[in-house]
Amino acid sequence: MKKKKAWSALCAGLILAWGMGSAQAQLLIGQTAGFSGQVASGVQETSDGAKLYIDMVNARGGVNGQKIEVISLDDKFDPKTAAENARQLIEEKNVLAMFLTRGTPHTEGIIPLLDKHGVALVAPSTGAMVLHQPVRKNIFNVRATYQREAEKAMTHLASMGITRVAVFYSDDSFGADGVQGAQKGLAAAKLQPVVLEKFDRAKPDFAPLAGKAAKADAQAVLMIASGTSVVEGVNALRAAGSAAQIVTLSNNASSGFIKSLGANARGVIVTQVFPNERGANYPMVKEAQELAKAKGTEVSPAMLEGFAAAKVLVEGLKRAGPKPDRAKIHAALESIRKFDIGGLEVSFTPEDHTGLDFADLSIIGTDGRFRR
Repeated sequence: MKKKKAWSALCAGLILAWGMGSAQAQLLIGQTAGFSGQVASGVQETSDGAKLYIDMVNARGGVNGQKIEVISLDDKFDPKTAAENARQLIEEKNVLAMFLTRGTPHTEGIIPLLDKHGVALVAPSTGAMVLHQPVRKNIFNVRATYQREAEKAMTHLASMGITRVAVFYSDDSFGADGVQGAQKGLAAAKLQPVVLEKFDRAKPDFAPLAGKAAKADAQAVLMIASGTSVVEGVNALRAAGSAAQIVTLSNNASSGFIKSLGANARGVIVTQVFPNERGANYPMVKEAQELAKAKGTEVSPAMLEGFAAAKVLVEGLKRAGPKPDRAKIHAALESIRKFDIGGLEVSFTPEDHTGLDFADLSIIGTDGRFRR
């Protein structure tokens, strides 16, 4: 009876399978992410971007004659559920690799499973420094760190003459990580935050924090938070009478995030870890645009992150040969040097699993789109 219930739970959580069907897809890849909950829109867009590339690869015959299937489970952005999903994918579904997890504590929670079974995780959708340094043997990052983003954002604000900055951050490993970058950027400008406050990730209460920021006459507020938490924080700030410039990180670089902000979207600064999704000077962006257009959609920054992630995953599978296993895929990924994904180069070594270090800034325009 217990086994039956466990299987039912697995089936209920199985929300997406990319590829050509179980009968034909021989390369099984696992993903756990919050397809529902506070980061759902960003997760969906990132996964859609990866799907653009994987669908194209499968349509051309797959990798070494084998089709790729990504089995995705919804963890509702809950770290405990993420760990259980990863266990099911690794131990029961026998996936060759994990892919595009979302969230810092969520990804940290599955590291013991990765290490126990020798499974590589390609492109976690988080820029936590803890996944970069010290090097995590089985994690292959394909994006810059949150610390780099936060530091760049603070440096930009200082260059604009802004000296009164408040920082709100999630009370978890993600928030603590981003704060380090923000403080580094502020220190370089010889500034201290006028408000530095953390909040409960699961049940945030922004009214007291917004009141403090308004009282301190903060000119800008950096929100190191995810999805709906940022929306609630912005709403609270405006309700408190604060007109501060809002800044947040690339985990919120999705079209869905802009929509959720509603009337408060215009002027919000969002850091980015990939080039302009509407620019044509990067071959990767142009390729993604063409594939998206064929499917009647537009590329968002979140989609571009997924697209780049898929390129690295496919390259690792190619290098692993016609009969890949977990160990071969790990070795293949670690052999990647200066791999051009379309205007950006990805490299891994046993001592460095960062992949890319690109960071930029964008602002949400009056048309509800990111502007560089």
